[in-house]
Amino acid sequence: METINWTKEVENRQEQLMSDLFDLLSINSIKDVEHKTDDMPLGPGPAKALFKFLEIAERDGFVTKNIENVAGHIEFGEGDETLGILGHVDVVPVDDNWDSDPFKPEIRDGKLYARGSSDDKGPSMAAYYALKIIKDLGLPTSKKVRFIIGTDEESGWYCMDRYQANEKMPDFGFSPDAQFPIINGEKGLSTFDVNFNLPVTTDGNYQLTSFTAGLRTNMVPGDAHATLLVNQKDDTLEERFNAFLADNNLQGSLTSNDNNVTLEVIGKAAHAQNPKAGVNAATFLATFLANEALDASGKEYVSTTAKFLHNDPSGELTGINHTDSVMGELTSSPNIFAYTPGEEQLISINIRFPQGIDAETIIKNLSATFPNATVAPQAGLQGPHYVSADDELVKTLLEVYEEHTGQKGAEKTIGGGTYGRLFERGVAYGALFPGREDVMHQANEYMHVEDIYKSAIIYADAIYRLIK
Repeated sequence: METINWTKEVENRQEQLMSDLFDLLSINSIKDVEHKTDDMPLGPGPAKALFKFLEIAERDGFVTKNIENVAGHIEFGEGDETLGILGHVDVVPVDDNWDSDPFKPEIRDGKLYARGSSDDKGPSMAAYYALKIIKDLGLPTSKKVRFIIGTDEESGWYCMDRYQANEKMPDFGFSPDAQFPIINGEKGLSTFDVNFNLPVTTDGNYQLTSFTAGLRTNMVPGDAHATLLVNQKDDTLEERFNAFLADNNLQGSLTSNDNNVTLEVIGKAAHAQNPKAGVNAATFLATFLANEALDASGKEYVSTTAKFLHNDPSGELTGINHTDSVMGELTSSPNIFAYTPGEEQLISINIRFPQGIDAETIIKNLSATFPNATVAPQAGLQGPHYVSADDELVKTLLEVYEEHTGQKGAEKTIGGGTYGRLFERGVAYGALFPGREDVMHQANEYMHVEDIYKSAIIYADAIYRLIK
């Protein structure tokens, strides 16, 4: 049989691929439980994105199935073994730092800007078109393919809980939701809630009446706010705050209204698996406030944050740092802050941990660091996941990557949690290429248009080699 020109096949479908992707990106699929219904438990947006993806597949003649409007799959081929491809159509929230409407996709300078363009609608659509090419060409296969679509990957994975309760999982496969050349190791993952129970105190020049930051547990907070009740006015507070912002190359504001002062710090949102890529607005704001004459409880909340959580992406200050020779180092990212006197006093820390340390050890060390708080993991704690570099799945995917890029492939571990960990022989494969900026979860998220097409070429070849 003659060699298939995967590049030509993708080129022939570029216009339709981009049209379908624009339709998908135009759907605001942020999880929205405030507007959930019995039929749409994650809110209308994620369900609409799922419907659109399944509608596209049905148009192209695939067999599809909808699981409770929270997950679905596209099936192709026959065989005793099933290759799984797992993507997601939900996206993380957006802030006010976008230069364009995040749900009106735009191509500027060869980059497709939209929330979800790189995480994960763009890569998922590329993988879908790869499967479509194999179907269109009528290529012979010996295995079944099941393309599974989730709608809660960025949050609690409720979609996959429901999917697994109703359907048998594939035997092996990949998720197009990370980086090339491959991700065959994923760190353990959990968010640990640190809950304080501090009394209401009113001493000091200022009483901290609120401190808030964070959109999601897996995002470095890009902005933070605090409000102060003035007990004794200090005319130099704004001067000190502006000096702090300047010293740290930050943007922010201070406004006064009668006896209330509101402070805002603007940092840089980023994916929690790489907190060094962001600027945590909350820990910077806490660091400023820790040096001010606050009431005792407010002072303890911000001082604790400043002392143990500021600029500490590896968890050294909290005593949880650990490095594994294969999977790398632990990362720690405090992402949710909610403080109100006498009410909620929370810090949620997103932690990605390699082999060699477990959740029990993390809880023990965090509890020792925060003796005036209770520490508990949120639901959905996941342990480390690793597929050997000697596995045929890993070797095949790396071989395809090398042939199409001319670059050497190697195994890698990340702190992100992808659907690849849902089965024993599961990995993440693309679609972020080496050397490209990682803008997942950030304002002005984008994906290079050429990379969308390039990844589709790689996926088509890889899928066919795995199922022929």
